[in-house]
Amino acid sequence: MTLQMELPTADDYPTRKAPEPALLYRRDPVVWPGVAEGPFTAEELDGYDRRGYTQVESIVNPVEIEAYRAELRRLSADPVLRADERVVVEPSSDQVRSVFEVHRVSQVFHDLVNDPRLVDRARQILGSDVYVHQSRVNYKPGFGGGSFYWHSDFETWHAEDGMPRMRAVSFSVALTDNYTHNGALMIMPGSHRTFVSCVGRTPDDHHRSSLKSQHVGTPDQASLNLIADRHGIDVLTGSAGDVTVFDSNCMHGSGGNITPYPRSNVFVVFNSVDNVCAKPFSANQARPEFLAARDTTPAGR
Repeated sequence: MTLQMELPTADDYPTRKAPEPALLYRRDPVVWPGVAEGPFTAEELDGYDRRGYTQVESIVNPVEIEAYRAELRRLSADPVLRADERVVVEPSSDQVRSVFEVHRVSQVFHDLVNDPRLVDRARQILGSDVYVHQSRVNYKPGFGGGSFYWHSDFETWHAEDGMPRMRAVSFSVALTDNYTHNGALMIMPGSHRTFVSCVGRTPDDHHRSSLKSQHVGTPDQASLNLIADRHGIDVLTGSAGDVTVFDSNCMHGSGGNITPYPRSNVFVVFNSVDNVCAKPFSANQARPEFLAARDTTPAGR
């Protein structure tokens, strides 16, 4: 009889394991080899590699934007969907904050997620076919849209989803104009080259609270001070139809929206098919499928 044991996976990005935070060097490329041609120019890829993000103007046209906004309204008003765990409401009100796995509950957004304007750019950055690790629509209504504290997405995806490498990229498709004053995305350019290891063990079913207000898996203030002093902070404004593309390890966040002007976006995370999630590195169990897909069917195929 052969005794089979699950061997531990080497962890280049340990987090939530030590009593003190740490700053670790990135061990992965930013732009991966493997796909030689695509929509991005060499100059755009160089800028992405350096800053950790890039913005593309008017990827989505005004007619499409209006269709997406109409679908946004339909989803937020759907009473059946409202009772689904994929819908997250603002902690201080009953307003919808996010709808996750939106490409599975809406054909309109399914088509967008598989659109070559997004998929081909993701393939070019990640150097392989890609699949949708996560999708959602974010509502940030006027007079009450909540903030998102500073964080690296990869820290959570690594710790709680089992994503091994920094080989994922996020696309934020703006459905409304983004101003400096209505909760626009903020990024510390260049922060993607440093992994901030966080403290605090991951509670079971952590996603139930973290989707509304995250405390475990957020960077400490001393680390944030160092990174902000080193890299500065860019506020990413733009028009409806623009797309912001950013690396999985970028330190980013956004303030609350107390203006009359809403800020909504479609958020898609593409992961390389060569970087599929396994056992979580710092959690007892993986998050649900709607937060971390196990279906690795290539997008756009």
